[in-house]
Amino acid sequence: MQEKDFEYTGYNKNLREVSKKLRKNMTPQEKHLWYDFLSKHNIKFVKQRPIGRFVADFYCSKAKLVIEIDGSQHYTDEGKNYDEFRTEIINKYGVKVVRFSNYDIDNNFEGVCAEIEREIKDRLQ
Repeated sequence: MQEKDFEYTGYNKNLREVSKKLRKNMTPQEKHLWYDFLSKHNIKFVKQRPIGRFVADFYCSKAKLVIEIDGSQHYTDEGKNYDEFRTEIINKYGVKVVRFSNYDIDNNFEGVCAEIEREIKDRLQ
């Protein structure tokens, strides 16, 4: 049996245990997006996907799209700088990163889902 080639997205098998732990400890907003939208989508998404030295919240290989749900720690200067760096690295794999805040999930869930649909459509054209 041939081993899957994950190199095109920088799959990092060393982060498997970290990603498993993160899947078991998703935030309420991550759970809401996953169980009420992404897990039911006709395009496959996966939770907590290692890419390079990072773990993306949600990843769609067909659209080469990462969805990130950001809590308050992402809005400090340090958090913003780290996220910019992280996005730049993930973009080098040809993967687009789209970010939503916990507030967006809690207060505009339908709008978030509509934006994800637009991103998928744009990426698949």
